Amino acid sequence: MLSNQIIQKSLDELKAVTKIDLEVYDLEGIRLAGTIKRDIQEGEIVSIFAKSAAETQELENKWFMKIQDEEQDMYVLIVYGDQPYTYAVGKIAVNQLQALLVAYKEKYDRNNFFQNLILDNLLLVDIYNRAKKLHLEVEAKRIVYLIETKVESESLAKELLRSLFSHHNGDFVTSVDEKNIVLIKNLYKEDTEEEIKQTAKTILDMLNTEAMLSVKVSYGTVVNELKEVSKSYKEAKMALDVGKIFYAEKNIIGYEKLGIGRLIYQLPINLCRMFMNEIFGDNLPDKLDEETLITIQKFFENSLNVSETARQLYIHRNTLVYRIEKLEKETGLDIRNFDDALTFKIALMVVSYLQYLDRKE
Repeated sequence: MLSNQIIQKSLDELKAVTKIDLEVYDLEGIRLAGTIKRDIQEGEIVSIFAKSAAETQELENKWFMKIQDEEQDMYVLIVYGDQPYTYAVGKIAVNQLQALLVAYKEKYDRNNFFQNLILDNLLLVDIYNRAKKLHLEVEAKRIVYLIETKVESESLAKELLRSLFSHHNGDFVTSVDEKNIVLIKNLYKEDTEEEIKQTAKTILDMLNTEAMLSVKVSYGTVVNELKEVSKSYKEAKMALDVGKIFYAEKNIIGYEKLGIGRLIYQLPINLCRMFMNEIFGDNLPDKLDEETLITIQKFFENSLNVSETARQLYIHRNTLVYRIEKLEKETGLDIRNFDDALTFKIALMVVSYLQYLDRKE
């Protein structure tokens, strides 16, 4: 069904051109929109006409016309005046409103289709049948972006994205919950990984600049068939979760760039806890003070280079060595050694994962 505002806008535009007054009623005789204001309405006559078999009828310098969708009556249009072209204006209005009904219905159906598609709620035969009906290409290069925003900003963000990514180009914007917006992006054959990442950056910059929104953007892998869109969506969702756990400083994260974080995310919880207990016992890394954790992080960023780490932390080299040796006494790991450094790095990520799970519970 069309909103009353859409119908009113269409009638106003027609009157501005033709100088003919028009009204639209529902089948029960309730006035929905019109270009004239009158105390007496035509509700009773409209309801009688709606129940008749006639599609058009002239009565006292008024034309009554039915507006249909797939041969089903939806509204009644009244066109006022006895000018020679009054009937023609009415038919134009009927055609325009029927076209709008088709367009808005298709828009709704597409949204419903894509929501069910990414959630794996469709059988394969339904995907092909509905795609044909909605004029969607079955074989096309696509990728799914997931944009996490605040609940109160979701509508604004969705409209901005729709203004940037048009369904005329094969793109579609929808959502499956109050916090996450889904962009199903149609790609060209020559689009590269760098261009895919640039699209994510464009989304981030636009929402930050035009709507002052702080968002996170993730994306899955490229798929070549419509039925695989749900796979790219699941990958984007995992990328968003993994990014928040292990790469909190990043606002853009791709599924193929998750590294070891993806592996840890898919490990059973009991296996993670067993690993932590075997390596550290009661001296878990999350109990270390903030200064030590910052030192370790910077040491890893500089590829275990003591001199460069000390320079960036503005401390003496011996001070850094002291902190590393103190950590070795507490944990039994010397992070100047590659194997121990790798173990400790994984342990920090496992700790982040376990803390994330505790917060969710």
